Amino acid sequence: MSLFAELGMRYPIIQAPMAGVQNTELAMAVTGTGALGSLPAAMLSTAELRKALEQLAASGPGPFNINFFCHRQSEPDPVEERRWREALAPYYVEFGVDVRAETTAPGRAPFNAEHAALLGEFRPAVVSFHFGLPAPELLALVKATGASVFASATTVAEAQWLARHGADAIIAQGLEAGGHRGHFLSQDLSLQQGTLTLLPQIVAAVDLPVIAAGGVVDGKGIKAALALGAGAVQMGTAFLCCHEATTSPLHRAALQEAHGQHTALTNLFSGRPARGIVNRLMRELGPLSALPPDFPHASGALAPLRAAAEKVGDSGFSPLWAGQNVSGCRSLAAAELIAAWVAEADLA
Repeated sequence: MSLFAELGMRYPIIQAPMAGVQNTELAMAVTGTGALGSLPAAMLSTAELRKALEQLAASGPGPFNINFFCHRQSEPDPVEERRWREALAPYYVEFGVDVRAETTAPGRAPFNAEHAALLGEFRPAVVSFHFGLPAPELLALVKATGASVFASATTVAEAQWLARHGADAIIAQGLEAGGHRGHFLSQDLSLQQGTLTLLPQIVAAVDLPVIAAGGVVDGKGIKAALALGAGAVQMGTAFLCCHEATTSPLHRAALQEAHGQHTALTNLFSGRPARGIVNRLMRELGPLSALPPDFPHASGALAPLRAAAEKVGDSGFSPLWAGQNVSGCRSLAAAELIAAWVAEADLA
């Protein structure tokens, strides 16, 4: 029996954890179909995470994936912050934002002992990590709950490192995937490959189940990934317009417009490369820039500017995360989307 069947999954489909565009409703809808629903936890406070885990636990039987970040948290650098605010100053003036405006962007806490304690209490079926794995003592606490540990790799070297350090399954994140890059061994983006080239290399390099992520938006993509050796696929962009997602109206509109097909990797919104739809900030400052502070501090100074722009219907300063292939974004219930993919990929 495969790992995914042991988890209670009927279909080898994992909904990608997507902070800012989902809550427990999407995760519960996906798991209810027999796929694996996911909850992004990195931007939740301890109280918020507890509430979300209680909601998932009350929703009935079925596996869930709880996702965390494993970056090394740096202290804010006043010099970097001042440089970033100076770069944004003309936009502040344009939108009438007070340059002294308080930053209210949610933090992105790396996995810690409080997180581990909550996992010990609620015991989710899967715990996944982005940017590597937590410290060995924290990973041991996760393993003690009985959870299967999934982790993202953007290169073969990262997949091999994860296999040596305790991962139970590898998420092969291709360059076309939306949201933050999961790289952790090297910041060199030229090392990263598309999903269909990365996937078979990781399958050959590690003796663990491999999950394909990036560019998979329909049943045909699922079928292709499984044929290349994936045990499951992880899909995010295709869920962005479904009814249960909390994707904003501006973000949904961008996904349906012609310019929504133009995505790029950018560090402007968080300080770390992530793929999103190209908008004004990316065009005018350059998608990859030395201006933003280190991850995750870039989002602070952007928060009041983003709020002011969105208030007048302008998404030019918002992170519109999306993968290179937005063709699968449809305004349907998650269950309808998954049923269509299952039929198209002949998974039934």
